[in-house]
Amino acid sequence: MPIKESVKSFFKLFIKIAVTAVCLWYVSRKIDWGKSFDIIQHSNWLWLFVAVILFTASKIVSAFRLNIYFKNINVQLSQTQNLKLYWLGMFYNLFLPGGIGGDAYKVILLNRTYQYPAKQLTAAVLLDRISGVVGLGILAVIYYYFVFSGANYSLALLIALPVGIAAYYFFVQKIFPSFIKGFWPTLWLGLSVQALQVLCAYTIMLALHISEHQTVYILLFLLSSIVAILPLTIGGLGAREVVFLWGSNTLLHLTNDPTPVSISISFYLITLVISFIGLYWVYKNPVQKPQ
Repeated sequence: MPIKESVKSFFKLFIKIAVTAVCLWYVSRKIDWGKSFDIIQHSNWLWLFVAVILFTASKIVSAFRLNIYFKNINVQLSQTQNLKLYWLGMFYNLFLPGGIGGDAYKVILLNRTYQYPAKQLTAAVLLDRISGVVGLGILAVIYYYFVFSGANYSLALLIALPVGIAAYYFFVQKIFPSFIKGFWPTLWLGLSVQALQVLCAYTIMLALHISEHQTVYILLFLLSSIVAILPLTIGGLGAREVVFLWGSNTLLHLTNDPTPVSISISFYLITLVISFIGLYWVYKNPVQKPQ
């Protein structure tokens, strides 16, 4: 069994590396990476620092949201313990993509330490992920409307938003009834997380001296964040850049322009730096077994 699991993990890692490499190769054929990094090197470091603060705040809020799901199933973690565990999960997601993912590690650690049911823990971290996608979807629909000013079904999608939220509510009520009492707090926190990351993207654009097409770039940022959630590349690297490249070509007709891709690279680098903090909790257990 361990051998089979090792082969499976290796295969997953190989696929992620391959897809990431293909995405980056494709982008490299369309833009000059040197120009993109040159844009980043000449950025305003004060605005980049603000972007780092906003991104960090979004992750703290996200950790609070996850703890609501935990408390719905009587998993009693202090906010401090939960935050440490969350940061450890971020580290595993980015730096150990072929092995145990961050979400799976949270389940394993809490199950081993406190004997909480693995099935309920899995449901909690899954719903936490779904909540993030819902928040992204809501903001993406709003920005899609502003980009297209009612055309291309943008008005219909905006009108359908309340129906979508209602469908999401009944989905949770039907499939995950234990978590329905935390539906509205987690929904608003999910929106807050994505709003903070949108502000982070705005400050990145300010840092890179990008003053045009900001609304379109935010839409692409939201769409790329949805794509990056899919476990196809390493931490979304490559997938985000493809979305920015495709979107800038399609919506703005900016051929071979490195500016949009520099936004996604900057965001990835910020994610990398902040997630690296979780390395500390690899060597110091974030949740201690009760005596």
